Amino acid sequence: MKAKAYLSRNESEAIVAFGGDWSVECPLDDRDGVLTDFESGGFQTVVFSGKSLGKWDSALIAFLLRLIQECAKRGISYTLTDMPDGVEPLVKLALTVPPRVVRKDAEHAKPMLDLLGEAGIAAWNASCKAGCFMRKAYRSFARFVAGKAVLRKSDLLWEIQEAGVSALPIVSLICFMVGLIVAFVGSIQLKLFGAQIYVASLVAIAVTRVMGAIMAGVIMAGRTGASYAATIGSMQVNEEVDALETMGISPFDFLITPRLLALSLMMPILTVYADLMGILGGAFVGIVMLGLSPEEYARMTLNALVSKNIIVGIVHGTVFGVIIALCGCYQGLVCGRNASAVGRATTSAVVYSIVWMTVATAVLTFIFNLIGV
Repeated sequence: MKAKAYLSRNESEAIVAFGGDWSVECPLDDRDGVLTDFESGGFQTVVFSGKSLGKWDSALIAFLLRLIQECAKRGISYTLTDMPDGVEPLVKLALTVPPRVVRKDAEHAKPMLDLLGEAGIAAWNASCKAGCFMRKAYRSFARFVAGKAVLRKSDLLWEIQEAGVSALPIVSLICFMVGLIVAFVGSIQLKLFGAQIYVASLVAIAVTRVMGAIMAGVIMAGRTGASYAATIGSMQVNEEVDALETMGISPFDFLITPRLLALSLMMPILTVYADLMGILGGAFVGIVMLGLSPEEYARMTLNALVSKNIIVGIVHGTVFGVIIALCGCYQGLVCGRNASAVGRATTSAVVYSIVWMTVATAVLTFIFNLIGV
């Protein structure tokens, strides 16, 4: 038997009689009509009768609650009579749960000074935490130099391999393409003056002085720095870092110093290699697209390779290596205790590495210009 609902009323009272089988699969046919009649009534009390009800499920409860909410809105009293067992407890349980209230975010209501104060406090706390990390990393490096650090030689060699040889393929590809792009863009303007031969000098100076170091740094930030943050962050989640401290082993000696040494040693070498691949990329454009002879391109490149430019690039690479290692290890060490925290730490390691590399580039450029290098 289909679900039914009958509404009878007078001036002061209405009776809603439910009948038939109420189920989600077979809803009430004239639901909207019953609701319209109910909402338009001027009665003061309502009686919900379930005397003729058959089978029922949540469809009955949902419809009943809709009517009860309308009663509450209009200040109408109601009673439930002859309802099957279980209906009244479910209705009471549903009415016990308060309605969901959408509130405005309290952050938007805060005064500007409060927001500035909170930002300042957060920046100060982050600076103190970073300073503490730098101090511990320095002490660990000093223990390594004195031969007192708890550091396995195999770990250091493994990190050197991961930060060096394993990174050569991606560094080769990206730096070759960067040299190619620099040469191609430069040749477009140099062609206007018939000075295509100076493409070799342009690429050699640009790549060796700063572009090779920057591209190698960006690659290593996304590859190795993120790996450091993810590895140490996972160890933090699994409480392996706590286990090292419990055994009396400094996490800085065991985890931070090998990675810091490896990347600091490999970045200058990778920078020189990146310079070479960038020059080869420029040579591809000069020889294949501009028709320059290999001997002529090599001669112009060697003339432009000034030792001070190479030294500037190597200094940039060394500083970038220290920055990437510190950012990756720091974000991993301050990582939270869940999986999502590892992802945030990895992202932060890459972002902070690139930001501080940019700052370091500006500072080093100012210093080198100041001393005339």
